[in-house]
Amino acid sequence: MVLTASQRWSPHALMTGQPAGQRQGPPTFDASVPHPSRMWNYWLGGKDHFAADREAADEAARAIRLMPSTAQATRRFGAETVRELAVSHGISQFLDIGTGLPVGEATHEVAQRALPSARVVYVDNDPIVASHARALLVRGGTGKTSYLQLDLRDTSAILAGAAKTLDWGRPALILLSAVVHFIPDADDPWAIVARLKAAMAPGSYLLVAHMASDIAPEAVASMAEGYNQRAAVPVTPRSREQVTGLFEGMSLVAPGVAPAGRWWEPSPGHSSPGHSDLPAYFGLGVKP
Repeated sequence: MVLTASQRWSPHALMTGQPAGQRQGPPTFDASVPHPSRMWNYWLGGKDHFAADREAADEAARAIRLMPSTAQATRRFGAETVRELAVSHGISQFLDIGTGLPVGEATHEVAQRALPSARVVYVDNDPIVASHARALLVRGGTGKTSYLQLDLRDTSAILAGAAKTLDWGRPALILLSAVVHFIPDADDPWAIVARLKAAMAPGSYLLVAHMASDIAPEAVASMAEGYNQRAAVPVTPRSREQVTGLFEGMSLVAPGVAPAGRWWEPSPGHSSPGHSDLPAYFGLGVKP
């Protein structure tokens, strides 16, 4: 469910480490450099990671012990939102930007089990993710699931490529799960998201999961500093106000842009220690 580009804290590899306008194509594979997509895979119990990824992931978890729990909560948020919108609202189109390495059920499996006619487009620019996506995620020949190897900032190409599978004249859900915090302020993530929203039909939804700068701020700052020293693509944690700005022009679904733990009621007789302290904001908006 994001945080990546050749290096990242989430499941998404959407950036190349170069400023916008200077990108030279998809990042290359280097097992000696910690890769956020593989770090995320490690936290989720997957098998697609190397020593450098495990070391970096463990270091991040020492700074914030709830990092693995944050990864799990982010994944749950995405899957439950896809399922709910398909079942209860009839949303049958999904653009998952920042696919990441598959662990458990993928977006198309959740969506198409709930609504067999559902169509899903995955976007990620990491070559490792691309090979997995083409082998495991995309159902060849059905026309219901496709993959684009593109950078999140290449919004025009993403929207045009997705239009081969999705109909932008009908409502859709765009997932930006643990991805936007890998776009620096200099590249104006609010403008990038605005371009995506402009293409959406009324009744469409936007999901965002974003690393928080104002939840456990000292621990988050320490983790981000350590990560940024290793990675080619720095992470930029943001405040609730900044994350809320990504939903400008949309109506927020309750509980709004809120800490991860506020999106679920605690189960009777079950508690998740520290769950309310997960350093991430989740939000879901609908276009009027």
